[in-house]
Amino acid sequence: MFLIRLFITALRSLDTNFLRSVLATLGVVIGVMSVISAMSILEGARKDILDKFQTLGSNVLFVMPAEKKLAGRIVGLAETLRINDVTTLKSECPEIDLAAPVVFAPQIIKYFSKSVRVPVFGTTHDYAALNGYKLDSGRFMSPEESNAENNAVAVLGYSVADKLFSGMEPIGQPVKIGNKGFRVIGVLRKQGAVGMDDVDNSVFVPVRTGMKRILRQRYLHRIVIKSRDPQRLNQCEQEVRKILRRAHKVRAGEEEDFRIFNQQQMLTTFNEVTTIFAAVFYSIAGISLVVGGIGITNIMLVSVTERTREIGVRIAVGARRGDILFQFMVEALVISTVGGAGGVLMGLMFASGLEAIMPGVIQTHTPPKVIVWALTVAVVVGLASGIYPAYKASRKDPVEALRYE
Repeated sequence: MFLIRLFITALRSLDTNFLRSVLATLGVVIGVMSVISAMSILEGARKDILDKFQTLGSNVLFVMPAEKKLAGRIVGLAETLRINDVTTLKSECPEIDLAAPVVFAPQIIKYFSKSVRVPVFGTTHDYAALNGYKLDSGRFMSPEESNAENNAVAVLGYSVADKLFSGMEPIGQPVKIGNKGFRVIGVLRKQGAVGMDDVDNSVFVPVRTGMKRILRQRYLHRIVIKSRDPQRLNQCEQEVRKILRRAHKVRAGEEEDFRIFNQQQMLTTFNEVTTIFAAVFYSIAGISLVVGGIGITNIMLVSVTERTREIGVRIAVGARRGDILFQFMVEALVISTVGGAGGVLMGLMFASGLEAIMPGVIQTHTPPKVIVWALTVAVVVGLASGIYPAYKASRKDPVEALRYE
């Protein structure tokens, strides 16, 4: 009962200096809001990419160009992956089930006055089977179309077709990609992200046609490979490496001009990158919380000075030093707890607002552990900030305190 009275006394003291208490609380609100909003964005990006990788399955390899170096400095990517590499791999590696070349670049696709800028992928019929693409209407490109250099056909993602044709039948309609004419032969079913691609907002054309008519390049951006047996993925990777080294005439001891990643390796690399970003975000947010803690300390010290006579009276009528200490610690705890709760709400609102303003660009996700962590740190900061002012208040000499004007 006595502790409850001390708690009520602490709340009344905060209410007496309401504006000062609000300003101290605001520092904690800003700090916690920074933690919640930053980590919601980071966790949202992490979850989005993890979900994309999981759609591919565990038996997929990615072959990408290695970094090109000049005098020890990275100057770009090696331009050594060719369509012939895909043909060689499919014919010489029995571990491979499907393999597809991929080139891509953002392009403007037009249908009369309507236009949209989207990624255009040059690939083959195997890419649809490898990723499990489903068609809403029409068809995907055939093997013959995949290997033709002048077969100007295109398959549209669901959102691209909707933006360009607005309910009209797109199959057979002419579109322009860049300044080249193409004919729509299919529209993919709405399916969101598959692997590393936002399928709904993409366009797919035959790889040779895309390389010749749109990108005007001879090298690939990546080769995607699906092994026959997920349990033999490592053997498949070893065979692919051996075949490509021989095809690219890479001698023993020389650095390879390509890189091979499996899903787990890419996820490990991604997790390392996000860990670095998390450390940076937490550090920035931590600084905000420290600043908020300094504000609490400053406000509490001013409060101790202004209430010196009150402290003297309370000690004179029987209050123990521990009671004084407890009262001021409760005041600091209330400020930090209320500020933490307000910061969580503000952070969630800010993150949701960003997601609403930039749909498809920013996705947020706030796991419970982030909220618990932010609130815990806020309370710890409040307690740490209130220790010195509370100790100073409890150590005041009652005679000197009563003389204080």
